[in-house]
Amino acid sequence: MRSVTSLITTFALGLAATTALAGPVLAQSVTLRMTWYSDGNEGEVMTDLLKRFQAENKDIAVVLDQVPFKAINENLPVQLASGQGPDIARVTDMGGLARYALDMRPHLKDPAYWEANFGPFLTWMRTAGDTKAIPGFMTQLTVTGPFVNKTLFEQAGVALPGPKATWDDWAKAVKTVADKVQAPYPLALDRSGHRFFALAVSQGAKVFDEKGEPAVIDDGFKRAAQLVYDWHKAGIMSKELWGSVSGTAYRGANDEFKNAQVVMYLSGSWQTAQFAKTVGNAFDWIAVPNPCGAGGCSSMPGGAGLMAFKATKHPEAVAKLMDYLASEKVLGEFYSRTLFVPGHLGIAKKGIEYPGASPEAAAALKVFTASAAEVAPTAYQIQGYGNSRIIFNAVISRLGQAIAGETNLDEAYKRIAADVTQQIAERNKQ
Repeated sequence: MRSVTSLITTFALGLAATTALAGPVLAQSVTLRMTWYSDGNEGEVMTDLLKRFQAENKDIAVVLDQVPFKAINENLPVQLASGQGPDIARVTDMGGLARYALDMRPHLKDPAYWEANFGPFLTWMRTAGDTKAIPGFMTQLTVTGPFVNKTLFEQAGVALPGPKATWDDWAKAVKTVADKVQAPYPLALDRSGHRFFALAVSQGAKVFDEKGEPAVIDDGFKRAAQLVYDWHKAGIMSKELWGSVSGTAYRGANDEFKNAQVVMYLSGSWQTAQFAKTVGNAFDWIAVPNPCGAGGCSSMPGGAGLMAFKATKHPEAVAKLMDYLASEKVLGEFYSRTLFVPGHLGIAKKGIEYPGASPEAAAALKVFTASAAEVAPTAYQIQGYGNSRIIFNAVISRLGQAIAGETNLDEAYKRIAADVTQQIAERNKQ
């Protein structure tokens, strides 16, 4: 987890860099602020695209504030609730932030274009019952899935499990590899509720009752929670990762994976560009299909959306910028250069080339694209649910307490159910 000093430094560097590209801000009639996080090179690509936009639109300056994902996940909701947020931000909790979103429809050049190309994903950004608002577009579609250090498997002389291998198969294999090559982390899984549900859905978790209301704790959920709990006790997962933070804090294992300390890392397609750059030729890495369980082999879908917010004082300028960034030519270039799966139906139908992709990255994208076809309906349902962040946070917080030895799993289940009920009720009062 980055320190506060690191976060401030990152913010300052992003601000300094984009202030420079924006030119003399005081000379512009409108200044827009865009808050942005990156997993790979997408901040660099967006900076380049904004330069072009500003060259064509001298009256609009755009300041790109680049921050860690932690700031998006934890700080941005607080800012928006207080009315102090940015004009635009790249976010993952689209449903949770929908109440703050700007409906750009009255200001867009061609709303029908947005409906045709982003229609299925606009529901993720709308409040319950809203069928018309156009708050933003997808900077990428994602699916969760594991990255594997193939070189460590080869050094250990252990065969890779096959395409339909179970989570148990992989857990045994990575522990054997780690023991033989003395890798400190056999299996790493992002400390994220979203990532946990990739495991839970594959174990048969249904998440909702027949009325569509949250019913998080069921047999499938318990199977997944028990696996994570047991993996920590058996040394398959390390408390050094999940135990290094508490509460609802996110913790990834990017650095550990790129330094060849992790045998298998459950994260997702958004990491492809980063690993292509940071791993380089240090070792051979691959993406593999999501392991299977009693509920199938489903990944969790997701992605990041670039959303506009209604607190902006310049809705017309915001819509003009978003029209530019969402145009097929510009957005197609963004997907291609960032190695992202398109969240634009027209581009996806035509297909997209990744000329800058390494062989490893190209192979990984192929695996993730295939995994997208096996996503379970439950996984789409929870991703599109407006209170999904409440569920994710309750699960990761309470499950983390059980893993740390502060409580047991049965107590964690009771607290998860209570947290979800209470927090949804509180949100509904607002």
